Amino acid sequence: MSSNSSDRQGPAARRAAVAEQVLADGSASAAELAERFGVSLMTIHRDLDELERQGIVRKFRGGVTAQPSGVFESNVQYRLKTMRAEKAAVADRALKLIEPGMAIMLDDSTSTLEIARGLRLGEITPLTVVTNFLEAINLLADQRGIHLMALGGDYDPLHSSFLGVSCVEAIEQLRVDVCFASTSAVRGGYAYHQEQHIVSVKRAMLDAAARNVLLIDHTKLARVALHRVVPLSRFDLLLVDDGASAQALRDLDEHKVTYEVCARSSPGAPTVTKGSDDRAGAT
Repeated sequence: MSSNSSDRQGPAARRAAVAEQVLADGSASAAELAERFGVSLMTIHRDLDELERQGIVRKFRGGVTAQPSGVFESNVQYRLKTMRAEKAAVADRALKLIEPGMAIMLDDSTSTLEIARGLRLGEITPLTVVTNFLEAINLLADQRGIHLMALGGDYDPLHSSFLGVSCVEAIEQLRVDVCFASTSAVRGGYAYHQEQHIVSVKRAMLDAAARNVLLIDHTKLARVALHRVVPLSRFDLLLVDDGASAQALRDLDEHKVTYEVCARSSPGAPTVTKGSDDRAGAT
């Protein structure tokens, strides 16, 4: 992109294009972006400062990334593009836990969004679905046979969801059969997340369900984030894709977690259950 075309484009449009590029690549150096968009390093750093302020990316020395860290969760647009096969595998198993007539709750994760995609097939009805995730609301809003309950609250564009005190209070008035949730990191018998206001909503959701199922892709195992969400003993089942390492699965075994490994390559294949025999003694 030439400097002239970048100038004509304007800073707002250029920043949107920079964000799209970083979200697609995962990370980039400031020098690469300055050359690509035909602007000075000073200009690109101003763009990146603004994108970081918006929570879309985070800066590091010499560059920028959309990838998560222990204190930073990726923008939803980045998360929508990553680990799709892994998320589809665990969601396919989760769908088998849903029966007609149930009331289920979906959190604002892109893992549970794959469940919503599966529900659009219309094979599990009637069904009540409760969620605070705008992406899931949009998917299910016109689905026949599904009673959709959208949780209100303060809209957070970075997560495309409704959060805050009013969302927690709305959840506390409900009782569902199953809550399907995901989180950013799992290690040492705990689920973790980077952001406190997300943690409070997830905890309320888990309290509102008779049964809780955690969906994660294998990259979240053996990682931690800033805030503990809950002990893994709060979940009746953990679903993870078959990219999980033996060492990470041993950590789940050591903490007596009931989990199933879900095959990515053949969605209809059986899963392998681990740790269920010792689950009743977990704390």
